Amino acid sequence: MQRTFTLEYWLDDGWYVGKLREVPGVFSQGETLDELEENIREAYDLMLEEAVQPQQSGMETKEITIGAE
Repeated sequence: MQRTFTLEYWLDDGWYVGKLREVPGVFSQGETLDELEENIREAYDLMLEEAVQPQQSGMETKEITIGAE
């Protein structure tokens, strides 16, 4: 399934640096805008792969609430 995201990018010391607005934590860079787009797609794919990996042995999870009451 294809999805569309917003790539926010800027130049930093000659490199294109960017992030996906809708997916916190997915950042990348490239020497060209095309390379940045390719790298950000790869970063997104790696994030998805990691999300579906089985948990490490002995690792547990717990839901918590954060914020003002």
